[in-house]
Amino acid sequence: TLMENRTEVAQFILLGLTNDPKLQVPLFVMFFLIYTITLVGNLGIIVLILWDCRLHTPMYFFLGHLSLVDFCYSSAVTPTVMAEFLMSNNVISYGSCVVQMFFFAAFATVENFLLASMAYDRYVAVCKPLHYTATMTTSVCARLITGSYIYSFLNSSIHVRNTFSLSFCKSNVVHHFFCDLPAVMALSCSNRRVSELILLYVVSFNVFFALLVILISYIFIFITILKMHSSEGRQKAFSTCASHLTAVSIFYGTVIFMYLQPSSSHSMDIDKIASVFYTMIIPMLNPIVYSLRNKEVKRAFIKVILGAKLSLGL
Repeated sequence: TLMENRTEVAQFILLGLTNDPKLQVPLFVMFFLIYTITLVGNLGIIVLILWDCRLHTPMYFFLGHLSLVDFCYSSAVTPTVMAEFLMSNNVISYGSCVVQMFFFAAFATVENFLLASMAYDRYVAVCKPLHYTATMTTSVCARLITGSYIYSFLNSSIHVRNTFSLSFCKSNVVHHFFCDLPAVMALSCSNRRVSELILLYVVSFNVFFALLVILISYIFIFITILKMHSSEGRQKAFSTCASHLTAVSIFYGTVIFMYLQPSSSHSMDIDKIASVFYTMIIPMLNPIVYSLRNKEVKRAFIKVILGAKLSLGL
């Protein structure tokens, strides 16, 4: 095939986060703890939502998918990084690099559109409460979710195909701790200008489209909240949005920091630290943010614990 003929690289070497042997074990322990909290937190939220029928609402339907996506894109990267620390083996096969890049890019894009869908859901809940059940029907929610997945997986396929149809004949050393699109693209010895422009424009469109939906939704939400006469109603409306706003701020704050700084101040080391944030820290923080700020999730969790105690006869 075209891809096989044009590439002379059978594997890539990931530079990783650090070459300092003293930091390998402490960093492995730290990432192991982060990954464990990520798995337990996100899978825990999925189980709670499936188990408690009171959480079978559009808001929690989206939250369940957000947890699934966080679990998936963290799992695409974190185990590789932990293996690098443990075995000091930074070699990744060509095929594994393609798979890692595809799933990371796909699930990170799904998260982007999920956050926009959740903002629209909060807009309908706060601004049009009487029409909420008629607007956010099961089919509308299913279409929003399905559309996010289909678009994101197609989007990822295009970027991965663009990257790996380039020739890799010089270096196979990736200046990163995983196969991220720009880091792998930078190794190509063929003309990559078109591929880089496609990546830049498509990522910019995805992020700004989602951000626009979120901003417009929240402008209407804040206008509605300010018009409310009772402070209790205001507080209730704001508390339904607080978790989502926190998740949005963390996710887009990191993305904007990564991609909107001038190229002169761009440093691979800063990019790596920001990448740690959005590949590992954000998937861990989202379930914590939603659990701590959400009364219904807390209530469902307490119900599970009490139910487990009763069944064990404690």
